[in-house]
Order: sequence, then structure tokens, then C-alpha cells
Amino acid sequence: MTTDVTIIGAGLGGLTLARVLHLHGIPAAVYEAESSPSERSQGGVLDIHDYNGQLALEAADLMDEFRGLVLEGRQAMRFLDPDGTVLFGKADDGTGGRPQVLRGELRQILLDSLPAGTVRWGREACGTRSLGDGRHEVTFADGSTVVTGLLADADGAWSRVRPLLSTAVPAYVGKSVVETYLFDADTRHPAVAKAVGGGSMIAVRPGREIFAHRERDGTLHAYVGLDEPQEWFAAVDFTDAAAATARIAREFDGWAPVLTALITDSDIPPILRPLHALPPGHQWDRVPGVTLLGDAAHLAAPNCEGANLAMLDGAELGKALAAHPGDVEAALTEYERAMFPRSEEAPAFEGLPARGAESEDTAPHDLVAAFTRHEQS
Repeated sequence: MTTDVTIIGAGLGGLTLARVLHLHGIPAAVYEAESSPSERSQGGVLDIHDYNGQLALEAADLMDEFRGLVLEGRQAMRFLDPDGTVLFGKADDGTGGRPQVLRGELRQILLDSLPAGTVRWGREACGTRSLGDGRHEVTFADGSTVVTGLLADADGAWSRVRPLLSTAVPAYVGKSVVETYLFDADTRHPAVAKAVGGGSMIAVRPGREIFAHRERDGTLHAYVGLDEPQEWFAAVDFTDAAAATARIAREFDGWAPVLTALITDSDIPPILRPLHALPPGHQWDRVPGVTLLGDAAHLAAPNCEGANLAMLDGAELGKALAAHPGDVEAALTEYERAMFPRSEEAPAFEGLPARGAESEDTAPHDLVAAFTRHEQS
């Protein structure tokens, strides 16, 4: 079986690529391991920036649909001291360049914009091999294969295509987050909802952070960050929700109850998310007929840029292919030449950034200063 363009991964980057190609009349097939769009939760709120993510949506001709998803007021930001004192607050005045949407809703507008059958669900890529002359074969977990003259991998951190281009593998960054949710918080947890405010809230001490944001319908979504080796987390039994919650909460003894409630009062069992990254400046030599985008190309610790860069990668690759009909290598060379520096230079602001703070007293103030510099950039 041969397709014009084979895309691995139906995340935001792969779908943006497929959409831009569709607008230019270039057929593509997207292969996705999940069995359907609703197989799992797609995560929480994303900032979609005017200097990258929104440019991708403009290229995909989906800005009107995007504006319909924006969660009004969610660009508000506040920083709290662990004792609950508000150190800094910025309201959403409607002029910011990072409107927020739910990842699952953004993915759905991309899916809805593609011809029926573009995404082949339940097709997990498990191996690839070069056939020469820029052609590659992808093997799927069900035993089926596809041969393609252009393989674009958007399958994330643990890409099965990356070994065709690079020996790099993601490494643990020394930090994990524990994910929690409080539902109907305005009614059931009003003090916590007030502390979080109308958008996002961050509280830090060196090696410990709580980041929370407001989603739809009073839902608070929190990420509890701890700088610890993987062995530390392996000693926590996350199959026992109560015991895991208590163990994580102990690391925040002395913090204000409105903050620790984001751990202890979670309406879901705590979910461990180890953080990994590819080497900074990850690049590869041009290999005919194959390229990477998004986390497959430049996985980094959470920095509010990953989804934006993945979509921009997809849009720019689609535009390059449309600009070089019949010359795949010219298109891939143009795309990679721009993508490599772009992924390094993004003006990232980590949502969970206490690493490197000098002391417990200065950590919250260091964070405020970092956010102010980011906003000014």
C-alpha cells in the first residue's frame, strides 16, 4: 500500500500537517495508535501563542473555529507564596497573546477539518525500515505495513521513526509532576477556587511546585511538581490512591491548606507524569524521504511551547511541501533548516520553574521576575 504522505501520530502537530496539505490538495494518511478520538483524555488547557500556535492555525484556515474555543478570562495569572500570600497577579484584559483552549477541543476542530478516512485509528507504529531511494516501510502492531515516499513522524516522545534519523533518546530531567483535578470547585472548594483565581496559579519552593489552572465549569486542574529521581517515585505506590496522595502531600507540609487541598481533595487518583527531554539542540543529517516534528523532533520539559511548536512544525512542513511540488527533498531541507533553530529559540516560560532558585525565601520572587521577563519578551 502506498500513500502520497504518511503521517504517524494524530496529535496536534500531525493533524495540522494533514490539514495544511489538504488545503493545498495534497493527500495524506494519518496513522494513530488510539482506537478512536475519545479513547483517552487529551489533557488540559493550552496557551496558544500569537507568535507560533496561532500562525499555524492561520495556515490551517481554522482561526474562526479556534476563537470559538477560547476560554475567556483564562489568561489571568497569579503567583502565591506557599503560605497563601498573593505575590503577583495579572488580570486577563483581553489583550494578551496567549488565549487558552482545551487541548481535546482544539484537536477536535483539526479532526473535523479533514476528509473522512484521513485518520486510520488503531494503527500503532512499532517499527520502520528504509527501502532505499527515499522510501520507507512502517510496520504496525497489527502486522500490517505501509510503504511511503514521504514519512512525517509526529508520534511524540517515544517515536519509532526517530531511529531512522538519530540515535538520541529522551532522558529523565530529574523532575516529575503529579496530576490532580478538583471538579465543581467554585461550589465544593470555594477557598481553593479563590486562591487559583480566574486563570492560572503557581506556588513554589526549591524543588517543589504547585501549578493549577481553571478549565470549564469550575474545574481546577493541578500539576504538583517534585524534583526527585525516578527511584523516589518508584517507592510511592500509585496503585493505592490514598497512600500516594498522603505521601505526596507530606512533601508540602506547612503550605497553606488552600494549596495542599489541590493534592488532598483531588477527585481523581493522583497520576504520575515523569518528565523527559531530548538533548538540547537535537538535530540530524538529512535522510531522504523522512522527517520529524513536534516532540519527536525536539521534546523538552513542559515550557508552554510544546503544542505551539508542534502545530507550527506541521504547518511549516505542509507549506514547504506545497511550495516544492515533486521535490520532496527540497521541501524537507527547507523545513528542517528553519525548524532546528526555531525549536531552540522559542521564548519559553516554564509553568513549573523553581529549579535553580537560590533559597526558599527567593524562589517565589525569582518566579515572578522570570514571568515578567517572559511577558516583556
